[in-house]
Amino acid sequence: MILTEVSGNLYPCLPIQPNTERAHSLLVITGCEVMKLGIFGGTFDPIHNAHLMLAEQCLEQCALDEVWFLPAGSPPHKSRFELAESHHRLRMVELAIAGHTRFAVSSYEVDRSGSSYTVETLEQLHHDHQGHQMFFLMGSDSLREFHTWRSPERILQLAQIVVVQRADTISIDDFEKTGSPEEILLFTTHPPVVEIPAMGISSTDCRKRVQENRSIRYLVPRSVECYIETHGLYQDPGK
Repeated sequence: MILTEVSGNLYPCLPIQPNTERAHSLLVITGCEVMKLGIFGGTFDPIHNAHLMLAEQCLEQCALDEVWFLPAGSPPHKSRFELAESHHRLRMVELAIAGHTRFAVSSYEVDRSGSSYTVETLEQLHHDHQGHQMFFLMGSDSLREFHTWRSPERILQLAQIVVVQRADTISIDDFEKTGSPEEILLFTTHPPVVEIPAMGISSTDCRKRVQENRSIRYLVPRSVECYIETHGLYQDPGK
């Protein structure tokens, strides 16, 4: 697994090189101090400004030390043919978080063969970074499916779930009243709730806009926009 924090760049359309000295210190996490680490998984296809705001609000509201972005390699719920290649998605995350000293990106799931399961990722992170607290960041719209994930009970043992609730999604209070017994499993841990404003940005919409030759300016970081254009990502193959 490679864990890096990337440095800033005054010219966002040019490549950004990893800060290797910082990356090494992040990987080994020296010292005995217990760190509160936010784990933010997703396809990030592409990463956009709402992802970044979510991570920043979790960092602040949960008093996390760092947030680690883990782009999925082969998520079990999506075909690999539906996604941009993993190295592109990883690079876009690197570009998006460049210059943020408390954001880092891990290539663990991208480097691993086969499907990416949250429970396996958390097991590996615990093995590599023993003694530190893991906080798994989850959107409230994922709650309905959580009981269908692989080993949800083990996930709850490995990490504190942080529920991110947007203004336009189901209220966590309503969910506790209406959820099935399996779905209520999550609430036995009384997860912290991070509230963020609705931004109306989705990766699906960003991809569609690119296919239709429409602007994604201010929906994604400028460096990500340049990367998508440079590498011809999300273009309609029929055109």
